Amino acid sequence: MNEGRHIPRVATLLADPARASILWTLIDGTTRPAGELAFAANISPQSASAHLAKLVEGGLLLGESQGRHRYFRIASPEAAELIESLASFGASISPRTPRHPPIVRAMPSQFLYARTCYDHLAGDIAVQVLQTMLDERWLTGSGQELKATRLGREKLQALGLDFDAEFTGRRAFARGCVDLTQRRLHLAGTLGAALLSLYVHKKWLRRTPRSRVMHITPKGHEAFRRQLGVSA
Repeated sequence: MNEGRHIPRVATLLADPARASILWTLIDGTTRPAGELAFAANISPQSASAHLAKLVEGGLLLGESQGRHRYFRIASPEAAELIESLASFGASISPRTPRHPPIVRAMPSQFLYARTCYDHLAGDIAVQVLQTMLDERWLTGSGQELKATRLGREKLQALGLDFDAEFTGRRAFARGCVDLTQRRLHLAGTLGAALLSLYVHKKWLRRTPRSRVMHITPKGHEAFRRQLGVSA
């Protein structure tokens, strides 16, 4: 089967600037109304409706009606990873003058340090966490597929993860996701999502309303250093 035949269809959906803006607005995993997405993309509500219909039909978004309004979100982790990977690739091939791509220079330091990438943690701290897990042999494998070692399972369970309850289904257990700003891998997949939920539940991280930025709490600074060997 020639899976490559799907590339032009998906590429066409992503090639439109308005649709790209809509998708990037939703990359934090939130669900937002059509009117807000129209404003974010700087287009009329009528134009947004047409674009949203194409993104839903193409499998990149899911839409649901609530009363008089219609809300949209990224359709799947795979769709989110595609969008983030394309953004990272695009930034990496930007002109090298000035030395740093403009997309990185324009971002506040907290965004560079800790933010969400759909349902998992991204930024410098996320890159550090994955590198530590690889160095300490909690995880092994290539960037595309990572597996927990026996030691890794013990360490992750000690943090509070329940392997039997959380790591089921068809989604990849753990994989490397190219970080938009660090140009290195952070942890995605079911494990990445479970760890972000754990960090928030333990109050190591605090979400910023209507933003991808994550704030590290004083408790989190100590926990990341002591339990994960990461300078937070």
